[in-house]
Amino acid sequence: MPWILPVLVALPFLAATPAYMLSKRKPALGLWFMCAVTLAEFALALTLFLGDQTAAFSAAGVIGHGLFLRGDGFRTLYALVAAFMWLMTSLFSPQYFRHGHAQGRYALFTLMTLGATMGVFLSDDLITTFMFFEVLSFTSYCWVIHEQTPGAMRAGQTYLAIAILGGMAMLMGLMMLYGKTGTLRFEELAGALDGMPRKSLYLPGILILAGFGAKAGMFPLHVWLPKAHPVAPAPASALLSGVLTKVGIYGILVLSIRLFAADLTWGQLLLGLGLINMLLGAVLALFSIDLKRTLACSSMSQIGFILFGTGTSCLLGEHNALAAQGTVLHMLNHSLIKLALFMAAGVVYLNTHTLDLNEVRGYGRRKPGLMLIFLVGTASISGIPFFSGYASKTLLHESMIEYIVHVQDLGQNALLYQIAEWLFVITGGLTFCYMLKLFITIFVQKHPTRQEEYDRMGASMTPLSAFALGGSALVLFVLGLFPQGPLTELANRSLPFLKAHEPAHAVDYLAWVNLSGGGKSLVLGIVFYALFVQRWLSGKDDDGQSIHLNRWPAWLDMEDRLYRPMVKALVKQGYAIAIPLGAIEKLFPFTVKLGYAIAIPLGAIERVMQFAVKLGYAIAIPLGAIERVFPALNVVFTFLSRLLESLVDSVTLLLMRTVFKRTSEIPVYPPAGNRITFALGRFSGRINYLSRRAFGLAPKDPNHYVYLYAAVWTTFRDTVRRLLRTLSFGLILFALGLVVLLALLLIK
Repeated sequence: MPWILPVLVALPFLAATPAYMLSKRKPALGLWFMCAVTLAEFALALTLFLGDQTAAFSAAGVIGHGLFLRGDGFRTLYALVAAFMWLMTSLFSPQYFRHGHAQGRYALFTLMTLGATMGVFLSDDLITTFMFFEVLSFTSYCWVIHEQTPGAMRAGQTYLAIAILGGMAMLMGLMMLYGKTGTLRFEELAGALDGMPRKSLYLPGILILAGFGAKAGMFPLHVWLPKAHPVAPAPASALLSGVLTKVGIYGILVLSIRLFAADLTWGQLLLGLGLINMLLGAVLALFSIDLKRTLACSSMSQIGFILFGTGTSCLLGEHNALAAQGTVLHMLNHSLIKLALFMAAGVVYLNTHTLDLNEVRGYGRRKPGLMLIFLVGTASISGIPFFSGYASKTLLHESMIEYIVHVQDLGQNALLYQIAEWLFVITGGLTFCYMLKLFITIFVQKHPTRQEEYDRMGASMTPLSAFALGGSALVLFVLGLFPQGPLTELANRSLPFLKAHEPAHAVDYLAWVNLSGGGKSLVLGIVFYALFVQRWLSGKDDDGQSIHLNRWPAWLDMEDRLYRPMVKALVKQGYAIAIPLGAIEKLFPFTVKLGYAIAIPLGAIERVMQFAVKLGYAIAIPLGAIERVFPALNVVFTFLSRLLESLVDSVTLLLMRTVFKRTSEIPVYPPAGNRITFALGRFSGRINYLSRRAFGLAPKDPNHYVYLYAAVWTTFRDTVRRLLRTLSFGLILFALGLVVLLALLLIK
């Protein structure tokens, strides 16, 4: 079924514009059309997944390189996951945007992002991946700024800046990698590396890692994630967290498995970055008192678990079966978990109009359906047995234990890897702690003033929204009930893409060693909640009511303290270099022109003087002879010369006073707008005057249309300026990226 591959990519792009146009007639029509398109997309993805065969498609000549798509076990799985998540969030969108604005714009860019995401997950070479990766960076930007609040616009700047920097870094890395290997096709990369020292690939590998890691929310390029998710609409937040971060992980998996399989240095790098992401994201989530920000920081932490598994897979080499299974399953689980949790957060926001944990306290006490959905997501992400997250975390933990035993068998010191295993368990405890904080706040505690209002509220979800949220939670719950069934089957189907084989023996998830590992995290979570959340992160307000405290220092912000000052310093340095260079550049053409301006008249004067000298000789010699012969003629010639001189002066003065008299024009400026709007306004006013006179009506003010067109022009100009101001920060970074690209090319 190769034809399904391009259809999966092209259908959302083709449907985006009709969805936008339908919303112009009636806003809800665009969202319903989006639901129909995502349903068709899910049906196609399910057909491709159930086909259980590899499909390939290529189009030569596209972007000068060719478009290459392939559907195998892992790629068709994630195409299906993406289609399912888009379908569920689309079904939730009519309720969420019932009183919202720009519904057509949301439908337009949501469908375009779906097409680009499918292009990434089905790509079979890094150029195709890069092309769709950059498209979805800019289409998803419109999700972040959808509400158009100051916070949303600032978060959009950050998101766009990181996307541009990541894209530039990736492009540099791809150019360098292509120069070394001669190919960017996935299956050809391994063969192109034969006999090539792995160290020569570290620089392009790190640049490509930075590009994909920026989208995945990898430290230190994670700064967009905690800011973009809270300001985006809840359906978009679910997709940003559940799918778009996996687009970055997809690229990291391709890079790690195709270029750095069994590479110790690369595995240690990813393992270290994963540990930082895990721990930092969990700490940020624990301190947060904003519902969606907590879930966003949680996504950063869970991406750390996935990077942890990818790094362990590289360390284990050909014995990476458990690590590969755990990585794929945690990707899948995190996508479905955040689908349910972010949509549940959207329901809370729709009914309370706030995300502050102190204000949403007690909202869900009498809403068992919403409580059950949130409970499934909480238990899954916390790694509680019989929920899907437990299986993937168990596999990741066991893979690290396996590598520690392997290192010890080699007689080497495994202390660093043992510390990594402890941090894994501790981060699991922090995860359970902040999710326990959310669940108790929303569904157990009582609001001091609004509890009766919350209890009297009717149904929190429409039937369609209930189907979307309930269906997402049900899939998550069913997968967790049978870890050795559907979950293992999905993981094993994905292993060929990761160059891994199935484990030699089945994993006993309910064995004591695995239950005790998960139990340690749960116990730590309860301890953290009792010691930190209830004592240090809680306090009393002026009325003596218990509230959550935000104790995270406001100044401890990597974007404000590091990245923005660094960009400003680079811009200032660029000005300091560019202005003198620009002055020198302008000076050289000016000097040349000045030289010509001086040399040409001097040359002409020199020729005139030479001619005058010769003419003087020609005149003076005969005159001298005549003067000697007729001395009296000298007086006559002197008189005639002075007479002619006076005559020439008189004629010149007359011409200056008459023919060449200086005139002054007073420029006519239009009263408003510009000359084009002025001319159109005068023309329209004249037509209006004649038509109204023809029908016996009183003519309007002749300047009416002049000012009307001027107002239209002013509005258009201001809109363009606002758009340019929004994109200016990203364009500056794009220019800086070009400078870095040229510098690296010159170094190479």
